[in-house]
Amino acid sequence: MKRKQYEEALDPMQEELVAMARWAAATRQRIVVLFEGRDTAGKGGAIAAIQGRLNPRQCRVVALSSPSETERSQWYFQRYVPHLPAAGEIVLFDRSWYNRAGVERVMGFADESQVAAFLAQAPAFEKMLTDDGIVLFKYWLAADQARQEERLRERYDDPLKRWKLSPVDLAARALYDDYTAAREAMLAATHSAWAPWTVVDFNDQRRGRLTLVRDLLDRLPDTAVEPPELDFPALKGKPKKERFGVVKPLAPFDG
Repeated sequence: MKRKQYEEALDPMQEELVAMARWAAATRQRIVVLFEGRDTAGKGGAIAAIQGRLNPRQCRVVALSSPSETERSQWYFQRYVPHLPAAGEIVLFDRSWYNRAGVERVMGFADESQVAAFLAQAPAFEKMLTDDGIVLFKYWLAADQARQEERLRERYDDPLKRWKLSPVDLAARALYDDYTAAREAMLAATHSAWAPWTVVDFNDQRRGRLTLVRDLLDRLPDTAVEPPELDFPALKGKPKKERFGVVKPLAPFDG
């Protein structure tokens, strides 16, 4: 999909996202969206498409680093709980508690007993969240191996994207089938009526973002909340120039 076509399709959806955020604030909704998927599938771009026009104080992204020694000794879900939303907030998880069923399982960071415990507990954990009123969405972003290789190579070749490429990403290249098997086991165990999974084709990332955002908006209830009326009177007198006092202003960039 061409950029212009993508932006023309996304603009009205972003207006709907702003309306959704206004609705969430007015009705004190708590919204959680999980983004899981293949390396390079496009989680960051999808998150940016949702968050881009929203107030970052209301809509925040959670992307946790590797657990500390203390966190490894805790109940697995414990470190995610403090990041759940309060009333009126939207939280976008860039990877989530499902790390245990994916990368931790495939790369050997968790043993099979830990994975089995997670797969048994995740539906119950999510049932508690939704029973308490949290609106929960779970998206898996799918990409073919050839597309994944193309994007990994792009990250390798581009110094501005090299930070996205980790040793785990490189080691995972040969484990595409193992990740597929882990994903299928995860979906089978954790796809529930109260917290279903939605798989989105992200071979075309722009089209994938539009598909995901449209699905998210369509699955929310009517979010029509009129913005508050604001009085914006004309300035009295002539507009004033900025003053810098004794500090010399930085010269404008001239290219």
